[in-house]
Amino acid sequence: MLTLPKRLAAVPRSSSPSTAPDAPPWIVPGSRRRATAQYGAMSTPTYRIRRAVTEDIPAIFDLIGSAAAWLQQYKDTDQWARPWPTESDRNARITRNVERGFTWMAEENGALAATVTYRDRGNPKLWTADELSEPAVYVSRLIVSRSQAGRGLGAALIDWAGLRGLDEWAASSIRVDVWTTNLALHEYYKRQGFEHLRTLEFEDPWEYPSAALFQKPITAVDASPAAWFQE
Repeated sequence: MLTLPKRLAAVPRSSSPSTAPDAPPWIVPGSRRRATAQYGAMSTPTYRIRRAVTEDIPAIFDLIGSAAAWLQQYKDTDQWARPWPTESDRNARITRNVERGFTWMAEENGALAATVTYRDRGNPKLWTADELSEPAVYVSRLIVSRSQAGRGLGAALIDWAGLRGLDEWAASSIRVDVWTTNLALHEYYKRQGFEHLRTLEFEDPWEYPSAALFQKPITAVDASPAAWFQE
Protein backbone atom coordinates (compact mmCIF):
# COMPACT_ATOMS: atom_id res chain seq x y z
CA MET A 1 0.00 0.00 0.00
CA LEU A 2 1.35 3.43 -0.94
CA THR A 3 1.81 5.82 1.97
CA LEU A 4 0.80 9.33 0.97
CA PRO A 5 3.18 12.14 1.89
CA LYS A 6 1.49 14.46 4.37
CA ARG A 7 2.54 17.52 2.38
CA LEU A 8 0.46 16.52 -0.62
CA ALA A 9 -3.23 17.38 -0.52
CA ALA A 10 -5.97 16.48 -2.95
CA VAL A 11 -6.23 18.94 -5.84
CA PRO A 12 -9.67 19.43 -7.39
CA ARG A 13 -10.01 19.26 -11.16
CA SER A 14 -11.45 22.31 -12.85
CA SER A 15 -11.95 20.93 -16.33
CA SER A 16 -15.17 19.36 -17.50
CA PRO A 17 -15.11 15.61 -18.12
CA SER A 18 -15.23 14.34 -21.67
CA THR A 19 -17.76 11.78 -22.75
CA ALA A 20 -16.51 8.27 -23.27
CA PRO A 21 -17.06 8.10 -27.08
CA ASP A 22 -14.76 11.12 -27.51
CA ALA A 23 -12.12 9.85 -25.10
CA PRO A 24 -8.91 8.05 -26.00
CA PRO A 25 -9.46 4.39 -25.05
CA TRP A 26 -6.19 3.94 -23.19
CA ILE A 27 -6.68 7.06 -21.05
CA VAL A 28 -10.35 7.50 -20.37
CA PRO A 29 -11.14 11.07 -19.28
CA GLY A 30 -13.43 11.38 -16.29
CA SER A 31 -13.37 13.68 -13.31
CA ARG A 32 -13.27 12.55 -9.71
CA ARG A 33 -16.79 13.94 -9.36
CA ARG A 34 -18.03 11.66 -12.12
CA ALA A 35 -16.41 8.63 -10.55
CA THR A 36 -17.89 9.47 -7.15
CA ALA A 37 -21.34 9.76 -8.67
CA GLN A 38 -20.97 6.32 -10.20
CA TYR A 39 -19.65 4.55 -7.12
CA GLY A 40 -21.48 6.48 -4.41
CA ALA A 41 -20.50 9.33 -2.14
CA MET A 42 -19.29 7.01 0.63
CA SER A 43 -17.24 4.64 -1.51
CA THR A 44 -14.50 4.64 -4.10
CA PRO A 45 -13.63 2.10 -6.79
CA THR A 46 -11.07 -0.45 -5.66
CA TYR A 47 -8.54 -1.97 -8.00
CA ARG A 48 -5.86 -4.50 -7.28
CA ILE A 49 -2.57 -3.28 -8.72
CA ARG A 50 0.51 -5.43 -9.14
CA ARG A 51 3.69 -5.62 -11.13
CA ALA A 52 3.23 -7.29 -14.48
CA VAL A 53 4.80 -10.70 -15.08
CA THR A 54 5.73 -12.33 -18.35
CA GLU A 55 2.42 -14.21 -18.41
CA ASP A 56 0.67 -10.82 -18.70
CA ILE A 57 2.39 -9.86 -21.95
CA PRO A 58 -0.27 -11.38 -24.27
CA ALA A 59 -2.96 -9.43 -22.38
CA ILE A 60 -0.98 -6.22 -22.87
CA PHE A 61 -0.76 -6.95 -26.59
CA ASP A 62 -4.53 -7.48 -26.63
CA LEU A 63 -5.16 -4.12 -24.94
CA ILE A 64 -2.95 -2.37 -27.47
CA GLY A 65 -4.75 -4.10 -30.34
CA SER A 66 -8.14 -3.12 -28.98
CA ALA A 67 -7.07 0.51 -28.52
CA ALA A 68 -5.56 0.63 -32.00
CA ALA A 69 -8.74 -0.74 -33.58
CA TRP A 70 -10.85 1.80 -31.69
CA LEU A 71 -8.61 4.63 -32.84
CA GLN A 72 -8.81 3.57 -36.47
CA GLN A 73 -12.59 3.31 -36.31
CA TYR A 74 -13.47 6.44 -34.36
CA LYS A 75 -10.54 8.87 -34.38
CA ASP A 76 -8.71 10.86 -37.01
CA THR A 77 -5.21 9.84 -35.93
CA ASP A 78 -2.54 7.47 -37.13
CA GLN A 79 -1.60 6.51 -33.58
CA TRP A 80 -0.83 2.80 -33.32
CA ALA A 81 -1.95 2.22 -36.91
CA ARG A 82 1.08 -0.04 -37.01
CA PRO A 83 3.60 -1.04 -34.34
CA TRP A 84 6.53 1.29 -33.88
CA PRO A 85 9.10 0.95 -35.28
CA THR A 86 8.29 -2.68 -36.06
CA GLU A 87 6.14 -5.28 -34.34
CA SER A 88 9.15 -7.26 -33.15
CA ASP A 89 10.81 -4.12 -31.76
CA ARG A 90 7.63 -3.06 -29.99
CA ASN A 91 7.11 -6.51 -28.50
CA ALA A 92 10.70 -6.61 -27.29
CA ARG A 93 10.28 -3.19 -25.67
CA ILE A 94 7.14 -4.29 -23.85
CA THR A 95 8.76 -7.52 -22.71
CA ARG A 96 11.84 -5.66 -21.48
CA ASN A 97 9.75 -3.24 -19.41
CA VAL A 98 7.83 -6.12 -17.84
CA GLU A 99 11.00 -8.01 -17.00
CA ARG A 100 12.54 -4.91 -15.41
CA GLY A 101 9.51 -4.35 -13.20
CA PHE A 102 8.43 -1.07 -14.80
CA THR A 103 4.98 -2.24 -15.92
CA TRP A 104 1.93 -2.61 -13.69
CA MET A 105 -1.49 -4.23 -14.11
CA ALA A 106 -4.70 -2.93 -12.55
CA GLU A 107 -7.50 -5.44 -12.04
CA GLU A 108 -11.10 -5.24 -10.89
CA ASN A 109 -12.69 -8.43 -9.57
CA GLY A 110 -9.97 -10.45 -11.27
CA ALA A 111 -10.48 -8.85 -14.70
CA LEU A 112 -7.80 -6.71 -16.35
CA ALA A 113 -8.79 -3.04 -16.17
CA ALA A 114 -5.62 -1.22 -17.28
CA THR A 115 -1.86 -1.29 -17.57
CA VAL A 116 0.70 1.44 -17.02
CA THR A 117 4.47 1.68 -17.24
CA TYR A 118 6.52 4.19 -15.27
CA ARG A 119 10.21 4.67 -14.56
CA ASP A 120 12.68 7.19 -13.22
CA ARG A 121 14.57 7.79 -16.47
CA GLY A 122 13.43 9.41 -19.69
CA ASN A 123 14.59 8.99 -23.25
CA PRO A 124 17.64 11.22 -23.95
CA LYS A 125 16.40 11.51 -27.52
CA LEU A 126 13.46 13.52 -26.19
CA TRP A 127 14.49 15.14 -22.92
CA THR A 128 17.39 17.53 -22.38
CA ALA A 129 20.33 16.78 -20.11
CA ASP A 130 19.05 19.35 -17.61
CA GLU A 131 15.61 17.75 -17.59
CA LEU A 132 17.06 14.27 -17.15
CA SER A 133 19.05 15.51 -14.16
CA GLU A 134 15.81 16.37 -12.37
CA PRO A 135 13.90 13.67 -10.46
CA ALA A 136 10.76 12.84 -12.43
CA VAL A 137 8.31 10.06 -13.21
CA TYR A 138 8.16 9.07 -16.87
CA VAL A 139 4.80 7.48 -17.68
CA SER A 140 4.19 5.45 -20.82
CA ARG A 141 1.93 2.79 -22.28
CA LEU A 142 -1.08 3.75 -20.20
CA ILE A 143 -3.89 1.67 -21.64
CA VAL A 144 -7.36 1.36 -20.13
CA SER A 145 -9.86 -1.31 -21.08
CA ARG A 146 -12.92 0.00 -22.87
CA SER A 147 -15.03 -1.69 -20.19
CA GLN A 148 -13.67 0.91 -17.77
CA ALA A 149 -14.68 3.92 -19.88
CA GLY A 150 -15.90 6.94 -17.93
CA ARG A 151 -14.51 5.95 -14.54
CA GLY A 152 -11.47 8.23 -14.56
CA LEU A 153 -9.15 5.25 -14.21
CA GLY A 154 -6.53 6.61 -16.60
CA ALA A 155 -6.26 9.92 -14.74
CA ALA A 156 -6.11 8.03 -11.44
CA LEU A 157 -3.24 5.87 -12.66
CA ILE A 158 -1.27 8.90 -13.82
CA ASP A 159 -1.52 10.43 -10.36
CA TRP A 160 -0.83 7.08 -8.67
CA ALA A 161 2.38 6.73 -10.69
CA GLY A 162 3.34 10.28 -9.74
CA LEU A 163 2.90 9.54 -6.07
CA ARG A 164 4.93 6.35 -6.41
CA GLY A 165 7.76 8.38 -7.92
CA LEU A 166 7.52 10.95 -5.16
CA ASP A 167 7.63 8.20 -2.55
CA GLU A 168 10.42 6.18 -4.19
CA TRP A 169 12.85 8.78 -5.55
CA ALA A 170 11.46 12.20 -4.57
CA ALA A 171 10.16 12.96 -8.08
CA SER A 172 9.09 16.55 -8.60
CA SER A 173 7.14 16.08 -11.83
CA ILE A 174 5.35 13.60 -14.09
CA ARG A 175 6.43 13.54 -17.72
CA VAL A 176 4.98 11.88 -20.78
CA ASP A 177 5.66 11.88 -24.51
CA VAL A 178 2.41 11.90 -26.48
CA TRP A 179 1.73 10.79 -30.04
CA THR A 180 2.58 13.83 -32.14
CA THR A 181 -0.49 13.84 -34.39
CA ASN A 182 -3.09 12.91 -31.77
CA LEU A 183 -4.21 16.43 -30.92
CA ALA A 184 -7.23 15.21 -28.95
CA LEU A 185 -4.87 13.38 -26.62
CA HIS A 186 -2.81 16.54 -26.22
CA GLU A 187 -5.92 18.34 -25.02
CA TYR A 188 -6.70 15.49 -22.66
CA TYR A 189 -3.35 15.84 -20.94
CA LYS A 190 -3.83 19.59 -20.62
CA ARG A 191 -7.13 18.94 -18.87
CA GLN A 192 -5.26 16.70 -16.45
CA GLY A 193 -2.98 19.56 -15.43
CA PHE A 194 -0.08 18.92 -17.81
CA GLU A 195 1.83 21.68 -19.57
CA HIS A 196 2.87 21.21 -23.18
CA LEU A 197 6.60 21.84 -23.13
CA ARG A 198 7.38 21.34 -26.82
CA THR A 199 6.91 19.06 -29.79
CA LEU A 200 10.08 17.76 -31.38
CA GLU A 201 10.38 17.62 -35.14
CA PHE A 202 12.18 14.86 -36.98
CA GLU A 203 13.05 14.80 -40.66
CA ASP A 204 11.22 11.49 -40.79
CA PRO A 205 8.24 11.66 -38.38
CA TRP A 206 8.32 7.87 -38.06
CA GLU A 207 11.76 8.15 -36.46
CA TYR A 208 9.93 9.03 -33.25
CA PRO A 209 6.16 9.53 -33.71
CA SER A 210 5.45 10.23 -30.04
CA ALA A 211 7.30 13.51 -29.66
CA ALA A 212 4.87 15.92 -27.98
CA LEU A 213 6.30 16.41 -24.50
CA PHE A 214 4.12 17.18 -21.49
CA GLN A 215 4.90 17.75 -17.83
CA LYS A 216 2.87 18.05 -14.63
CA PRO A 217 4.26 19.04 -11.22
CA ILE A 218 3.79 16.52 -8.45
CA THR A 219 2.28 19.33 -6.37
CA ALA A 220 -0.68 19.31 -8.82
CA VAL A 221 -1.36 15.60 -8.28
CA ASP A 222 -4.72 14.57 -6.87
CA ALA A 223 -3.85 12.33 -3.91
CA SER A 224 -7.29 10.75 -3.68
CA PRO A 225 -6.72 8.08 -6.37
CA ALA A 226 -4.20 6.32 -4.13
CA ALA A 227 -7.20 4.94 -2.28
CA TRP A 228 -8.37 3.30 -5.50
CA PHE A 229 -5.42 0.89 -5.69
CA GLN A 230 -4.37 -1.91 -3.39
CA GLU A 231 -1.29 -4.08 -3.85
